[in-house]
Formats: sequence, structure tokens, C-alpha cells
Amino acid sequence: MGIENSWKGKTAVITGAGQGIGFEISRQLALRGVHIILNDNDEVLAKKAAAFIGENCIPIAGDVADVHFIRHLMDKAVTTFGRLDIAIANAGITLFGDFLTYTPDAFNRVMQVNLGGSFFLAQAAALQMKQQSEGGSILFMSSVTGHQAHKDLSAYGMSKAALEMLARNLVIELSPYHITVNTVAPGATMTERTSGNAGYEKTWSALTPMGRPATTRDIAEAALFLVSPQARHITGQTLIVDGGWTAVSPNP
Repeated sequence: MGIENSWKGKTAVITGAGQGIGFEISRQLALRGVHIILNDNDEVLAKKAAAFIGENCIPIAGDVADVHFIRHLMDKAVTTFGRLDIAIANAGITLFGDFLTYTPDAFNRVMQVNLGGSFFLAQAAALQMKQQSEGGSILFMSSVTGHQAHKDLSAYGMSKAALEMLARNLVIELSPYHITVNTVAPGATMTERTSGNAGYEKTWSALTPMGRPATTRDIAEAALFLVSPQARHITGQTLIVDGGWTAVSPNP
């Protein structure tokens, strides 16, 4: 089977995929013949994204902080497409705040979405993959802020560093079932959200050794590699995609 044909007939669940990195990952997988369950908390964004991607993409709106909803995502993937091969925990929130005044509500929300949503998506996906007995791929979305300190992102950075440790720990739990678990850690990336931030591209172009922030395609290509058959012997790893920023780490 050729490299491109190795994708066809597979099913992927991607959370937080209404726009930005998650959308581009979904689009690139769909172009390769993968069936997509596309989740976003915003129903309008989810439906718009799925309509753009095409008929093999099913939108499901909901909050990944809700474990019952995550199980619904898995059930929908299996009942619609018959199987689950790839699960990408892309959904996450960033709540900036000074450490000394950070509120319990903000902290709990960041942990519920970034950690809880990822943990229980992986759990539900792994249970389905184990039942299928054909292996699979799970991918977490971390951040360079899990590697380098960034002002007003103590809770967010903490959550992203924890995801990388979760991937390493799940090597013990899931390798017997031939399930790989890896993490992508994007640096500054041009998305719909960051493009609306005046000066973002100019600032991060100056700070990034490669001379520009990432595109969503840059991150998506790294994600696709880690969930591809070509990465079947890679697990428990984090791939930083930041144009070299963490090597020098100047803050804006």
C-alpha cells in the first residue's frame, strides 16, 4: 500500500477544530481520505468548518470538559464510520492572568479543558482502539509555554507541560495495544485569533530565528507525521514546532 493510500478509510476525531490549527489538521487529513469527526465548542464554527472540508467531515459541537460529551464523540465516530484510528486533543483555552491574582475559576477552567479534555479523550479513544485490536494514534497539543516561562501564562504553561508528561506515561499503558501517544508543541502561529492581534506577526517574526511565526499548515504537517504509519515506532515524544524560538527564547 502506498503512503497516500495508507490513510484511506481511517477515522479521526479532532477537538477544537472549528478554526486555526485544529481546522487545518482536519483539512489535511480529509484531503488524504480520512473520515473526520470535527469538534468545536462553537456550533457555528464547527458546521462552517465541516461544510468547507466536505462530506466525509461530520461536525459535533460540545465542550470537551464534559466527559459524557467525549464519550458521545467516540460513539459518533464508530456509529458513523465504523472505527476510530486517530484522536487529536487539540481543544484548549488560554486565560491570561497575573499569578498573584489568578482566580480559582480561571485555573479550574484551564485544567478542565486543557488537561481533563485531553486525558479523557485519550482514555475513550484508547478503549475503542483496544477493542479494535489494530492499534491507533493519539496526539496531544502542547505549547512552547510548557518549555519556557511566559508572563501571565503560569496556569496555561503548567497544563501544557503536564500533557507532555501524560504522553510519556501512556507509553507504559498503551504500547501493549500498539497505540502511539505523542505531542506537538507549537510556538507562535498565525491563526484567526493571533492575526487579529496588532503587531503579532511583526513581533514574532523578529523574535523567531527562522524569521516568521508558524502557519497552521506548518503545525498540521508535524501533527500528520506523528499520527501517520511513518511514525509507527515513535511514541511518548514531543515535537516542538517553533522556528527555533525555544533555542533562544526571547520574550516579546
